[in-house]
Amino acid sequence: QVQLVESGGGLVQPGGSLRLSCAASGFTFSKYWMNWVRQAPGKGLEWVSAIDNGAGSTYYVDSVKGRFTISRDNAKNTLYLQMNSLKPEDTAVYYCVRATYWLPWTWGQGTQVSVSS
Repeated sequence: QVQLVESGGGLVQPGGSLRLSCAASGFTFSKYWMNWVRQAPGKGLEWVSAIDNGAGSTYYVDSVKGRFTISRDNAKNTLYLQMNSLKPEDTAVYYCVRATYWLPWTWGQGTQVSVSS
């Protein structure tokens, strides 16, 4: 059974930092692209970042470039999102998502990030 479990969310002041983790199990983690997607309260889903399954190329939505860093540790089957210089508009539930050739993709349950003064 494929499972993705996010952790590391919490409440932080604007300008602060958080590091999210996603523990993966039930599949060969190193073979898949991984993504972070977020959903703010009452709003739609927004893709945030991705990392490939090879050389580790990374991709970001413009609004987080220079502030967020996606990484992975294949030996630990873990995906990370380092979030610095957090803004109130970053408040959302953050989901770890495994990409496959065919839908549906696999999602974790999410972890809440709240940025507030």
